[in-house]
Amino acid sequence: MINLVRSLVFYAGYFTAMLLIGILFLPIAPFLPLAARYRLLNLYNYFLMMWFKVACGVQYDIQGQENIPSGPCVIQANHQCEWETVFLQVMKPPVCTVLKQELLHIPVFGWGLRLLRPISLDRSKPARAMKQVLTQGVARLGTGLSVLIFPEGTRVDPGIRKRYNKSGSVVACRAGVPVLPVAHNAGERWPGRHWVKRPGVLRVRIGAPIETAGRTPDEVLVDVEAWIEGQLQEISEVPRRAN
Repeated sequence: MINLVRSLVFYAGYFTAMLLIGILFLPIAPFLPLAARYRLLNLYNYFLMMWFKVACGVQYDIQGQENIPSGPCVIQANHQCEWETVFLQVMKPPVCTVLKQELLHIPVFGWGLRLLRPISLDRSKPARAMKQVLTQGVARLGTGLSVLIFPEGTRVDPGIRKRYNKSGSVVACRAGVPVLPVAHNAGERWPGRHWVKRPGVLRVRIGAPIETAGRTPDEVLVDVEAWIEGQLQEISEVPRRAN
């Protein structure tokens, strides 16, 4: 029962903050330079992380922030729930996220996403989506933005292992930037398929950048997957198993 009450309190703050951001910040955000736009709209993400911690009894254990490079990179992380999309926006801003285009149609939330120059994909057209990731991803990196790509492609429940896609490694190799691997167990605290949150320790591990110079995307992907999966074996409370 306590987790149910905590979750109701959390979502009350979640939607109230989203409404306030929509009223106060969205009207002025389009007129700001991109970096200032990120700083303004990321206030919501900072609030959400703090509020989740306070309302739901979650403790953060985040290690490896010293590994974050100063220049642009391709961030690759396992994908379990909404929390990591929030955290990764504030971990190394400004960052361009590869996401499904349906998210841009959500009132207020989607409007804010549009202003952050994401790469939105139509997943019903995989060949076109892959080409879009490669061309737009390299272009975004060329302007100084980092790019966030979830190699699993969609949310995966804790404990389930899914085949990794190499699109992020291809983008990194073509642009000549490193891959920054990130592993976490956020889905154990913020279930992706259920709205009731769970207290406990949310662990994040940020790895050393994986260089791409002189390497193939397949070689880079092997290192990315091995590092993320190895970390998940250590930090996850749910045993890993093949899907």
